[in-house]
Amino acid sequence: MERLKLEEIIKWSLAEDIGEGDHTSLAIIDPQTMGNTALYVKEKGIIAGISFAKQLIHYFDPTISLNLLKSDGESIVPGDIVFKLYGKQQSMLAIERVLLNFMQRMSGIATTTRKMVDKISHTKAKLLDTRKTTPLLRELEKEAVRLGGGYNHRFGLDDLILIKDNHIDFAGGVSQAISKVEKYLKNNNLSIPIEVEARSLENVKEILQFDSVFRIMLDNFNINDVKQAVAIINGKKEIEVSGGINLTNIKDYAETGVDYISSGYMTHHYASLDLSLKVIKTN
Repeated sequence: MERLKLEEIIKWSLAEDIGEGDHTSLAIIDPQTMGNTALYVKEKGIIAGISFAKQLIHYFDPTISLNLLKSDGESIVPGDIVFKLYGKQQSMLAIERVLLNFMQRMSGIATTTRKMVDKISHTKAKLLDTRKTTPLLRELEKEAVRLGGGYNHRFGLDDLILIKDNHIDFAGGVSQAISKVEKYLKNNNLSIPIEVEARSLENVKEILQFDSVFRIMLDNFNINDVKQAVAIINGKKEIEVSGGINLTNIKDYAETGVDYISSGYMTHHYASLDLSLKVIKTN
């Protein structure tokens, strides 16, 4: 993620949480007192967000030392220690909640992604995320998807032409929408890949007539219709399936022979992974 963007996220997240100051810690702990903490794992999954934690720590208090014991994308089990920190006690308490909020959520996304990827590992299908992400946190959530073994679809509206149902309806049909896009790209001297959403087998046949389209998205197709579409396309274009894909049905869709499966499930149906930042007590 671009450093400036990430620093802005960190800046405002800390401002929201700390406000005028951590009065509890300020009242109890001497500002120069040092201590040790560790990030403990309380639930099985995939760890994500270590890179974010490193930048958060450096931003708030670069004097805190970090001893990494796990890496982003690594499998973890209860009792594991992800990293240990040594530094000013006030500083570690000040960043605790922001650090945990981001790492727990990113680890939850990575864990859900890995579960879905494991279900389709015997097929050629690759799992793609969507733009169904938390506003302003897309980069971090998509990073978590990658750490879980998935792949990123487009990051925004400007890096891929994706002609969807509403575009098609506004344009008056599939062919009309594609033709308008081709004209737009030519007139603006742009070279952007074109993907088109199909809502029926007839749409699939119509899209196949356009060489400019590199991928067809089969949206909300049932399994039988996906199989028919795969046969009709017959390798002429990449095939993506989307719409209601989850842990229960992803295997069936992958086994139809599609190239990609896109799902927002990883970024809006995940459960945060249970992590805890605790003091390391010394005798």
